[in-house]
Amino acid sequence: MPLDSRGIAEMPQFQRVILKGKFDSAHQFLLENRTHEGRPGYEVLTPLERPDGRIVLVDRGWVAFTGSRQKLPDVTLQSQGAVTLTGRSDDLPSAGLPSGRAAPSADGGWPKVTSYPTMNELSTAFGHPLEPRILLLDPQDPNGYVRDWHPAGMQPVRHWSYAIQWWAFAIVVIIFWAVVSRKKSGPLET
Repeated sequence: MPLDSRGIAEMPQFQRVILKGKFDSAHQFLLENRTHEGRPGYEVLTPLERPDGRIVLVDRGWVAFTGSRQKLPDVTLQSQGAVTLTGRSDDLPSAGLPSGRAAPSADGGWPKVTSYPTMNELSTAFGHPLEPRILLLDPQDPNGYVRDWHPAGMQPVRHWSYAIQWWAFAIVVIIFWAVVSRKKSGPLET
């Protein structure tokens, strides 16, 4: 669905949208404490200025940790002009515990490293209001990194293990009941 003059916050979560704008590659955020296939890394959030002046953060995907916090990954953008992007609207990732949060620093250069920030904290660091939702960039777009998006929570296939476990338990109980309640056969008493 093309956004046109609508804000991304007006779309339902996970709605697939198309939007146009220009990346601000000089001001990017790296969300730390993100993993992909057990490896540590960052998710790259890049501001996209839309023609109407609204700014949407685009989650361009996961990049690997370089092994040192002093040397951040190179997240340079190849396209400098106007782009048309497709993706899904989503909320920022949130921490399970408040102790895992860290706002981006007010000083220092870009990209800014942060951990589970709020949109207000990102807007303050950026110096301009940001739209309340982000865009999860489609995997086939060339402007991103590893994008293996999955909905939060357990996948449906994981429930099969619980179903099998409880059916096995029910069978064991029935067998146990049958063994215990069976009368012993013995000689007839007179």
